Amino acid sequence: VGEPGPREGSAQPGAPLPTFCWEQIRAHDQPGDKWLVIERRVYDISRWAQRHPGGSRLIGHHGAEDATDAFRAFHQDLNFVRKFLQPLLIGELAPEEPSQDGPLNAQLVEDFRALHQAAEDMKLFDASPTFFAFLLGHILAMEVLAWLLIYLLGPGWVPSALAAFILAISQAQSWCLQHDLGHASIFKKSRWNHVAQKFVMGQLKGFSAHWWNFRHFQHHAKPNIFHKDPDVTVAPVFLLGESSVEYGKKKRRYLPYNQQHLYFFLIGPPLLTLVNFEVENLAYMLVCMQWADLLWAASFYARFFLSYLPFYGVPGVLLFFVAVRVLESHWFVWITQMNHIPKEIGHEKHRDWASSQLAATCNVEPSLFTNWFSGHLNFQIEHHLFPRMPRHNYSRVAPLVKSLCAKHGLSYEVKPFLTALVDIVRSLKKSGDIWLDAYLHQ
Repeated sequence: VGEPGPREGSAQPGAPLPTFCWEQIRAHDQPGDKWLVIERRVYDISRWAQRHPGGSRLIGHHGAEDATDAFRAFHQDLNFVRKFLQPLLIGELAPEEPSQDGPLNAQLVEDFRALHQAAEDMKLFDASPTFFAFLLGHILAMEVLAWLLIYLLGPGWVPSALAAFILAISQAQSWCLQHDLGHASIFKKSRWNHVAQKFVMGQLKGFSAHWWNFRHFQHHAKPNIFHKDPDVTVAPVFLLGESSVEYGKKKRRYLPYNQQHLYFFLIGPPLLTLVNFEVENLAYMLVCMQWADLLWAASFYARFFLSYLPFYGVPGVLLFFVAVRVLESHWFVWITQMNHIPKEIGHEKHRDWASSQLAATCNVEPSLFTNWFSGHLNFQIEHHLFPRMPRHNYSRVAPLVKSLCAKHGLSYEVKPFLTALVDIVRSLKKSGDIWLDAYLHQ
């Protein structure tokens, strides 16, 4: 990031801070002109945003907003990060101004921050080394087991199918482990998390850690918000939430959206990881010149193809690789979308942190199998409220989150596993029907 230094317009040490009202701050939410508020202090991030480690889009999505809870959710060492904010400080909120702009529930914000502090006091942000060592160990064991199956039994259909299935599970669990590392929820030092994520994402999966973080942090900052969450900005291939009505009213019909719940099975689960992620990931590394990530990814492909080339030859190993990616892709789509697609999807509502996360997420009933199979993403509510929390502590903070929701009348939705999967298709069909109705009757 580089050392922060004095900048034109920043508040001078020892000088009284200028005060601003929200009406003034709201005017600074344009490209190249971004202000935000953290802990009642006003920062001009217009030029510095390009240097933000999480990317300019992530921090820019909070333009002209109170970003206090997002700031605390994403950063481990707050005092260290505040040093980089100091040169960007231009003032503070006027004493008579509320901490949050708009008709937000101030008591909910206060209660959530108290809950966050309670979780810290309970040491729920401390990771278990044994838990994550076991996760890495069983991933590596599956990689070795798959190779041994082909080595000992030969490249027949049955051993190959079984090996592909085991590798797909290993790849799925690697997604979960790199996800934990990306959120800095394993090691106490951010750098250790970043280095370990490069290994898991690059050597074990063949993808770029920077690419994943660029997408995923935006998703966490503004879940289910068009043009801010890449996971739901999927039009015109699929229409979700409010886009269904918009496309219908404008008479847009690039695809038969009333049948999107059917063609989803053809181009969604089978191809996301194999095609979309592979192309987008490679383009990102080349355009953004992430050469270290490119070398890590190359090491995965070298290991994979050199390991299985002697058994299958070039055509066979390519087919084997495609089989693993397709199986993995099914897991990725169903597991990651069962908590989000059926929820509210639309344009920016400028809600507080807790309300925005709860509106976009739901949980799936826990069990030993579901927790392992989904990488604890069945606790999606807790994960979104506390993205840095190690996943093995979600069940401990869940009762506190339920109490907060009950107190403020917020929905804390928990579904059976199969219901959550079926709801993905139901929500796609509902959005398609809404589009058709608006298309025919507007």
